[in-house]
Amino acid sequence: MKNLKTIALALIVALGSLTATAQTNKKIDVKKSTITWVGKKVTGQHSGTINFSDGTIAVNGKSIRGGSFVVDMTSINTTDLEAGKGKEKLDGHLKADDFFGVDKYPTAKLEIKLISDNGDGTFNVSANLTIKDQTNPVTFVLKSTSRSTATATLKVDRTKFGIKYGSGSFFDGLGDKAISDEFELTVNLVY
Repeated sequence: MKNLKTIALALIVALGSLTATAQTNKKIDVKKSTITWVGKKVTGQHSGTINFSDGTIAVNGKSIRGGSFVVDMTSINTTDLEAGKGKEKLDGHLKADDFFGVDKYPTAKLEIKLISDNGDGTFNVSANLTIKDQTNPVTFVLKSTSRSTATATLKVDRTKFGIKYGSGSFFDGLGDKAISDEFELTVNLVY
């Protein structure tokens, strides 16, 4: 009888700890979540937005445990230029094969592979980023800003995804037409 009570107590404790560490997958709000980008060149920079098409984030209380996100590359939008003053030309060039080739590759994906909690609301993230059907690892810090929001800033080397247009790493004599290999993404997630 004593052994039966001990086993029952052990089961209750085990089930309680499983419940306490339960992970929930939450869909991101694709209309409220944002991605802004900045691309730099020798003579300045351009900035804009890209939209999410889908995504889930795995949470356990305030702790972020993982996630998977899909970006609609056809939504690339330049925000620092006005219509009729170069905006359409740059948007078209970014969507063309020289850059993201959105007709053939309409989405990009990021899948969190490893995440460690720093204990201060920030998380070190290792993820796989897929652009133009090429997958490469990226690392960044994700900050939980509330129970339903998080932010991150990451730098991406476009040449690792076969985007070499205007890269001084691959072409000589570009002078002031050289474009930085890295672009920066600032992500605000709402879930």
